[in-house]
Amino acid sequence: MFENFNITRKAISGLIAGLLFLVPASGALAASEQQQLVDKAKITVDALKDQSEMEQFRKLLAVSKGVVVFPQVLKAGFIIGGAGGTGVLLGRNSEGSWSSPAFYTMGQASIGLQFGAEAKELVLVIMTEKGLDAIIKNQVKLGGDLSAAVGPLGKNVGASSTTNMDVDIFSFAKTAGLFIGASVEGSILDAKEDWQHSYYGKAVTVRNVVVLRSVDNANSNELKDALKAAEAP
Repeated sequence: MFENFNITRKAISGLIAGLLFLVPASGALAASEQQQLVDKAKITVDALKDQSEMEQFRKLLAVSKGVVVFPQVLKAGFIIGGAGGTGVLLGRNSEGSWSSPAFYTMGQASIGLQFGAEAKELVLVIMTEKGLDAIIKNQVKLGGDLSAAVGPLGKNVGASSTTNMDVDIFSFAKTAGLFIGASVEGSILDAKEDWQHSYYGKAVTVRNVVVLRSVDNANSNELKDALKAAEAP
């Protein structure tokens, strides 16, 4: 069933590697990479929360099953292009508490007339158990295996028109200082198992982190607090 999907995954994984190569390295690497990403994810959540047009984002977050935050997605290419980035997945349980983060890459291939490069912050709000489970199992292509829609912006969009829709994932993005809708059709998410190991000090699965919560890292508490604060009351 996933034969063609796996072929596509390999192609996009190569694309991600090429795109991330374009991102300048920060001097501090290895074990601190994960914490740097977690800290940047908090900044992204805070930025979305504080914008008036993100009221619908806050409403959706408050009833979500989880979220994936990409502090930077780099889009680049000429004729054949794509997008890639590294982010964190956190789950939200029935009591409304957020899990510690699991680490993911995202790749999106596209063909067309594309010039230059564009960096943007991207947040995927997961609305269904099906969506969260598929991402955890690494068996997901957005817009294919799961329904994905551009997140609604503004204050005048009724809550019933969003939360009652049969949508697995809503996407919100910030680029060039503006908050916009961003299509994630065709994107593939991949867990970074080596990063889970580095951050938690032992081999753990995404399910251990996000659902079972058998491991924790106190250094992610500020990110979890930021997500809780971003939820609409």
